[in-house]
Amino acid sequence: MPKQQRRGRLAATVELTPLIDIVFLLLIFFMVSATWVRRSQLEIELPQANGAPPVREGVAVQVAVHRDGRYEVNGEPAGAGQLQAALAALRTTDDGGAVVVAADAEAAHQAVVTALQAAGKAGLTRISILTRSPEPE
Repeated sequence: MPKQQRRGRLAATVELTPLIDIVFLLLIFFMVSATWVRRSQLEIELPQANGAPPVREGVAVQVAVHRDGRYEVNGEPAGAGQLQAALAALRTTDDGGAVVVAADAEAAHQAVVTALQAAGKAGLTRISILTRSPEPE
């Protein structure tokens, strides 16, 4: 006698392995694509420099950055937009020249960065920042 087959519903099963794989892939995707921003304020004290400035051939162009954001190139006032052109006009050699940036201690960091960027774009390759020796205590 042949076996009788039961005509009922098949038991529904859920395969968890593909579901877990998809969840892990989504987790990895979101971890990799998320922007991890670390916002913290650094409380730093800028160092003072001890030492003599290096001896260089030729005359260096001096850029003064005042605390209110004004610029002077070799004693002549220059605006932020004119800084690069003024530095390029004073470049002494074809392979670049020397520039000394003398920034006020209270000058905004952006003003100093603007002066450094203008010197680099003007083709000045030897850039120094003027510092003062610390006062003895």
